[in-house]
Amino acid sequence: MSVEPTSGPDGPDPAPLARQLTETVTAAGEIALAMFQAGVKSWTKGNNSPVTEADMAVDVFLHRHLTALDAGIGWLSEESADGPARLGTRRLWVVDPIDGTRGFMAGGHDWAVSVALVEEGRPVLAALFAPATGELFTAEAGRGAVLNGAPLKVAPRHTLDGARVAGPPADLDALARRAPVERLPRVRSLALRLARVATGEIDVAFAAGNSNDWDLAAADLIVHEAHGLLTTRDGTPLTYNAPEPRHPALLCAGPALHAALVERAPQPPFFNATLDQR
Repeated sequence: MSVEPTSGPDGPDPAPLARQLTETVTAAGEIALAMFQAGVKSWTKGNNSPVTEADMAVDVFLHRHLTALDAGIGWLSEESADGPARLGTRRLWVVDPIDGTRGFMAGGHDWAVSVALVEEGRPVLAALFAPATGELFTAEAGRGAVLNGAPLKVAPRHTLDGARVAGPPADLDALARRAPVERLPRVRSLALRLARVATGEIDVAFAAGNSNDWDLAAADLIVHEAHGLLTTRDGTPLTYNAPEPRHPALLCAGPALHAALVERAPQPPFFNATLDQR
């Protein structure tokens, strides 16, 4: 694929940058899908979480193409070594080469390539591609979110009764004791779980503590631009590119349900959850 420089005298032009991001993430997803279909080679990282050859190959591809767009944009990826340099950048690529690695390894379809451009702590561009299902989510701050070109908007639900909910089992157990809700099957990619709130397929999504910037940034913008909210359990918006890019337990829903759940949501039982408990 070709790379068009996007810098001008005032910094990156967002229009070509958004296009190049979408093209790059789509191409990365095609690489991941080919490796998924060929068979998965994996091992365990130092934090006892799995990684595959596809994670590493996609990370290298994304780093090469995205950093070529503008040298002044910093880099934070699950599969790259982190360092303090990113803290001094106004803009930052936040990357998860394969979100939902366990699903990828198990032969499931609930995994995705997730990339966001964060500016001064908040995502301004996002692309989330699930190659196995052909779902391409994109969003641009102030310009909406789309799935395969169709505009997204969260479901207009105002009551918890009958709400479709997803997340860690302990959270769903606690919520089910308070309202008759419909528990949905687990989505192993946290980014996809949150993005399905933007499509209206999920009304409420929970995430346990210890999720990272790369798990969240792209989905956060997609949900926000679909008129939903992703916050901590007490309603605090998320800020990205902190020295420790980790977040407490989270709540994602449309505005009416979110307001109710900030008051009623179960307290998270897994502040120190492993990645497999998210």
